[in-house]
Amino acid sequence: MIEKSFDLDVEILSNIVANFIEVFISYAGQIIGATLILIVGFYVAGKLGRVARKNLEKFKKIDPLIVPIVGNIVRYGIIILTLIAVLGQFGVQTTSIIAVLGAAGLAIGLALQGTLSNVAAGVMLLLLRPFNTGDWVETGDISGIIKEVGLFTTIINTFDNVFISIPNSTIWNGVIINHSHHHTRRIDIDIGVDYESDMKIVSKTLLNLAKDDRVIDKPTKPQFLVVKYDDSSIIVRLRLYSHTKNWYALYTDLMKSLKPALDKAKIEIPFPQRVIHTKK
Repeated sequence: MIEKSFDLDVEILSNIVANFIEVFISYAGQIIGATLILIVGFYVAGKLGRVARKNLEKFKKIDPLIVPIVGNIVRYGIIILTLIAVLGQFGVQTTSIIAVLGAAGLAIGLALQGTLSNVAAGVMLLLLRPFNTGDWVETGDISGIIKEVGLFTTIINTFDNVFISIPNSTIWNGVIINHSHHHTRRIDIDIGVDYESDMKIVSKTLLNLAKDDRVIDKPTKPQFLVVKYDDSSIIVRLRLYSHTKNWYALYTDLMKSLKPALDKAKIEIPFPQRVIHTKK
């Protein structure tokens, strides 16, 4: 009895192995083909994505912000076609694949509303272009240079060389301050001078500071303004314009030169003071 049972088990095992081998042989070509398609498809997707970005960067008329988006679209588009071709290897109909992708896309869209809002915000940023690559931008409490706008996030490098990735929807739904949008910027420097100061001397001293090659005469020439009469001093203002690329350096240089120039002209910058009258 034991020998018959053993023979029966061996026969069942042999049948299972034979059926497995038969199935494997019948699908071996499809499995190998699908594997090759996956390998080649993912390689081509990565390669063409990089080639697209590299070639688009050579065209000066194309906004640099669009380049990463186009590269990602090429890459993911080829990956999707690759997956469809793999499923086709196993006899899945294309119409069925499209229907499944549509249903899956709807489900994913409902589940990833926040993520898709970043994509929509990225598209709006590219269409309306509130900033370009290389612009100095402030958004929220972040300030830095725009490096790249991707499908989901915007990359900003801060002035202390920190890499920051911000969701596109956060930028789109917030306030965007673009310091580099215009080619020229105004500089206003306010200072308080003593009430005994001669305004002609003060005006001449401040306007002499504006004799700098980085100062431009458009839209207006440098101006001397009296802003207000404060409790302890007269607030005066030097107003001038410069190219945006020179704005920060010129501003800091003017602030360094202001105090020595006033000292040389013997113009006092008063401390806060109060006059008290007494009655007998």
